[in-house]
Amino acid sequence: MISGGAAEKVSRSGKPAVVAHRGASGDLPEHTLAAYELALSQGADGLECDVRLTSDHQLVCIHDRTVERTSDGVGAVSEMSLAQLSELDFGSWHPAGTSASVLTLRDLLTLTLDWKRPVRLFIETKHPVRYGSLVEQTLLELLHEFGVGSPPSADHSRAVVISFSSAGVWRVRRQAPMLPTILLGDTARVLGGSAATAVGATGIGPSVATLRHYPDLVDRAAAAGRVTYCWTVDELADVQLCADLGVRWVATNHPAKVRDWLVTVD
Repeated sequence: MISGGAAEKVSRSGKPAVVAHRGASGDLPEHTLAAYELALSQGADGLECDVRLTSDHQLVCIHDRTVERTSDGVGAVSEMSLAQLSELDFGSWHPAGTSASVLTLRDLLTLTLDWKRPVRLFIETKHPVRYGSLVEQTLLELLHEFGVGSPPSADHSRAVVISFSSAGVWRVRRQAPMLPTILLGDTARVLGGSAATAVGATGIGPSVATLRHYPDLVDRAAAAGRVTYCWTVDELADVQLCADLGVRWVATNHPAKVRDWLVTVD
């Protein structure tokens, strides 16, 4: 990523690193320990998760504001305690899933940092949310507890904070300047780079649909000292596009398949 404000060098002959989007979520229920363990066993270079705060201010890996889509429960995550969420089944909804407990960020960090090879964890803070800036504050406290909140350089950071919220990215950059940050989006704010510049983001994260329409985005980001993280890349043609353009990270629901494709692309 970015070291001391200087852009990481991305070789045109290199290939993107593979980030498992919510784990190996094309095969197993998203945001479950099994999905992340599978992604790691498939050789993913990074893991991606979404985080939300519970009513008792615990960080859990859940994408939606409510739990209906990915559990057997009903209600808003922010209105439920960790104990209440722990009573729900977050795995059986998926055709290939079995019963699974809610995954805390604490447990995912433990899995990531204890893995037998270095893996980066891309943590997306969701906004707007009931607790506002408390999400980033709690996240940074947890990263410091695990010893990864103040890396010696962003190049060697095991955690990357990503968000669609420019304010969220700015809060992280202000409090933990060596942590890599990625401003997500597919609007002119990101394409023009003004928002990323204003908040000091070390990378931008366009959707793959945006990248298809604006292939010069990667070069423009690199010229401004930023890397590109593209989501969600599940098709061979898009993998080839990202490789051709010099995208640094591709987030995918199918890490094993994308890794196999990257062996064959020029």
